[in-house]
Parts: sequence; structure tokens; C-alpha cells
Amino acid sequence: MIKIICVGKLKEQYLKDALMEYGKRLSKYSKLEIVELPDYSYDEVKTVLEEGKKIMSKIKDDDYVITLDINGKELNSIEFSDFIDKNNSKNMVFVIGGSYGLSSEVKQRSNYSLSFSRLTFPHQLFRIMLLEQIYRGFKIINRESYHK
Repeated sequence: MIKIICVGKLKEQYLKDALMEYGKRLSKYSKLEIVELPDYSYDEVKTVLEEGKKIMSKIKDDDYVITLDINGKELNSIEFSDFIDKNNSKNMVFVIGGSYGLSSEVKQRSNYSLSFSRLTFPHQLFRIMLLEQIYRGFKIINRESYHK
């Protein structure tokens, strides 16, 4: 089971379409749940705390939590597929925070901190990038062809 907890909702139809497409592709390999949480517009500290509480309420004790963080470990696609394969027997929960990042509570709960790059990406687009990489990982695990 793969769950993605993310702050904010997809607004553009093309992003919703991409989400549906990768969700459909992933269904061959794993159950997928997307949890969209409201984003807040308080000051930075209060926003991070409120979003952190909402995120924590969606995480179970036995979940394997992977936080997406610019300071996390960078993996290439082969390493990421190995990571998925190693942890696929667990409920993997990927967490994408809001524009101010993740609360210390969420970071402490994290089992693994993952970075896709030192670059900053739009959070809505990043959700699709994450799904594509998870899908690519399953294709690699199953030795199925996929474009490079």
C-alpha cells in the first residue's frame, strides 16, 4: 500500500489528469491512496504547526513514513526502485509538506527523508513527479521496459 499525504489540492485539470493516469498505471503494482490536506495561510510558524497536526492525524503507528525534504537523501532511479522493493511489504506513506516545509513533529516521525533534488519544485507538480518515479520504480523491480 502506498499513501501520499500532501498539503494543498490540485487545481489544474492537466495535473488532475496526470494524477489519474499514474494512479491507473500504479494499480497494477500496489494500492494507492492520495490524501489532500488543506493548506493554511497563517504566518510561517503557525502554518507549519497546523499542517503538521493534520499530517500526523493521517499517519498510523505502523506506517513507514518517507518525508520529501530538500535536505533528504538523494537516490537515482535504480536506488529508488531498490528502496521501494525493500519497503513494499510495509504501508509506505510519502509526505509532501506545504510551502513552508514540514513541522519538526512530522520530521521526527519520519522513517526516511528523501530528496529529489536541491531544486525547489511546485508542490502540485511534484506530486505527479513522485507518482511517476514510484511507477518507474515498480517497472524496474519487475524488469519491464519503460522509457528512459
